[in-house]
Amino acid sequence: MPFPDPDDAERHEVRGRRTLGDTLWSRCRGPIGTWPAVGLTVAVLIAANLVMHRWSGLANLVPAVVVSALLLGVLRWAGGTWKDAGLGSGTLARGARWGLALIGLVAVVYLVGALLPATRTLFEDRRYDGMGASELMTRVFVQVPVGTVLVEEIAFRGVLYGLVCRARGVVWATTVSSVLFGLWHVLPSLHLSTAKPALTTVFGDSAFSAALAVVGAVLFTASAGVLFCELRRRSGSLLAPMGLHWAVNALGYVAGFLLR
Repeated sequence: MPFPDPDDAERHEVRGRRTLGDTLWSRCRGPIGTWPAVGLTVAVLIAANLVMHRWSGLANLVPAVVVSALLLGVLRWAGGTWKDAGLGSGTLARGARWGLALIGLVAVVYLVGALLPATRTLFEDRRYDGMGASELMTRVFVQVPVGTVLVEEIAFRGVLYGLVCRARGVVWATTVSSVLFGLWHVLPSLHLSTAKPALTTVFGDSAFSAALAVVGAVLFTASAGVLFCELRRRSGSLLAPMGLHWAVNALGYVAGFLLR
């Protein structure tokens, strides 16, 4: 009766280990499911929100770019495409036209609002006190487009919307994206009621009033998220909500600066 060769047993064990290792590696390299990708995206956004709330100014640009790249990587890992992110090459021209038209519309609305005495106070903001022209330009052309628009649009109307839309359709994608977009603004809204005189008049300056202002900001931004998602859907491009988002924030800075 032949005795088993110990070398054969060792080679079989090594092959078994390699097979298990290769299987695990293949799973890591292969696409992950949609909902694990959504969960990973939310986890990245929670960490980013905490970091970006503690940092200010140009320091926020680095995490904004890193988070945007990470989230696009998550989408690709889940088997998503540039089209799923609203960045398909065939829709960029259409999205750019939508974006430019929306920028023009916001500019007209802000101009009328700034000229009318009844709405002019809405642009007042104590955060503009002491701001110079160079800081204004930095905010309008660097901080807003990169530190706000880029990361938020890629996160909410790009990656989250694209992932959920593939699995559950437009309604679910819009709901998930918009609710999370509203919650993203909890930390930035903590001192909103005292920064804007118009809101202080409405809510007051107590802790309860500050909480009401935060709730109002979350509801408002969630509603804005629905609009941004619809622009993404209709145009097929992320550039449309990006244009509106930049115009609302950046031109708001300009109007508030000029009406100090």
